[in-house]
Amino acid sequence: MSTTTTALHAPTIDELDAEERLSRAEVEALQLERLQWTVAHAYANVPLYTAKFDAAGVHPRDIRTLADVAKLPFTTKADLRETYPFGMFAVPMDQVARIHASSGTTGRPTVVGYTKRDLENWGNLVARSLRASGVRAGMKVHNAYGYGLFTGGLGAHAGIEALGATVIPMSGGQTARQVQLIRDFEPDVIMCTPSYLLTIADAMEAAGIDPRSTSLKVAVLGAEPWTNEMRHELERRLNIDALDIYGLSEVMGPGVGNECLETKDGPHIWEDHFLPEIIDGESGERLADGEMGELVFTSLTKEAFPVIRYRTRDLTRLLPGTARPGMRRIEKITGRNDDMIILRGVNLFPTQIEELVLGIETLTPHFILELTRSGRMDALTVRIERHPDLDIEICQAATVVLTQRIKTHIGSSVEVQLEEPGTLPRSEGKLQRVYDLRG
Repeated sequence: MSTTTTALHAPTIDELDAEERLSRAEVEALQLERLQWTVAHAYANVPLYTAKFDAAGVHPRDIRTLADVAKLPFTTKADLRETYPFGMFAVPMDQVARIHASSGTTGRPTVVGYTKRDLENWGNLVARSLRASGVRAGMKVHNAYGYGLFTGGLGAHAGIEALGATVIPMSGGQTARQVQLIRDFEPDVIMCTPSYLLTIADAMEAAGIDPRSTSLKVAVLGAEPWTNEMRHELERRLNIDALDIYGLSEVMGPGVGNECLETKDGPHIWEDHFLPEIIDGESGERLADGEMGELVFTSLTKEAFPVIRYRTRDLTRLLPGTARPGMRRIEKITGRNDDMIILRGVNLFPTQIEELVLGIETLTPHFILELTRSGRMDALTVRIERHPDLDIEICQAATVVLTQRIKTHIGSSVEVQLEEPGTLPRSEGKLQRVYDLRG
């Protein structure tokens, strides 16, 4: 087991950044100052924003209060793709210290840039997020986020180092090697997607290793929606605390917000650097705190790549701060507009199925969703692996229960198909749950 003497605990008030200790009024005053700078910076240096603001009849001098952000036009992923590769950069290229990009699997990738100060801020925010998760200097952190153009690996790496912890830069994939290094290097912390941590736990068990016996104390997980039921499953199987780190490449990368160890009640947004809003996804109207809608962000300190009212497609609600009273938090994100399945007039998200699956102890968490069409009717099949240690009759009975619960809780009939253990795809990063076979 790990020989570190560093205990896992929530940070004391003296360990927080000065901004984390601000009152709500102080946070809002800082946000307004930084919002005014950001809007002027974007208008002056990004042609797309100049054109958008002019078309909307708004000028940076019109931003006198935080509420005035609603006067500004939205930014979408389409805007980023249309200005590919560097049209959204607000500084000359010789000031861009790093470039990241999305995979571009659905079209042109979205490209983001960072100045040296942007990278410093990013590292410090990931360090803040790790500290909120109970991570401390001197701990060893196994980083299984993918390195490269994806922001996860290098973003997490910089934050681990900024915190003063020891980074183990494993990256994603090579699951057997992941297991070996966790055993040999005895890290205190792992960072990866929740679905990939599940894959690692399965690989440990297949190798005859009890996942609860490792040195791991905490997992800082993100990059895909996941439910509290998944949290409980991972905490039970690995004897850890599992915390949600939130971010997206277009806004910065990981570290836009993070759950706090003492509350685990959804990520607090680091509002000294980001201004969140919730809007109605169809009308674009702003919604009050506490109402469910689409999450929108305006960056407040980014130099190379400022974003104004960026539509994330993530569905959540803004809630009052708890562990960090001056900064609001978001309800744990379990769905995106892009992920929604419309099945015979019923809207459902993969995480709703996940929640029901993990609520039945005799089912495994390994499942995929297949959409097919027969004539004019869409159909959804839940393919789920049976539990390897249970009789097949018990597993079949569990699928009947799942079918009934989906019908009751979601309101649509699906077919549940039992598969043999180990036959469905495993995550080595972001897990693909939905396979659309409708042609």
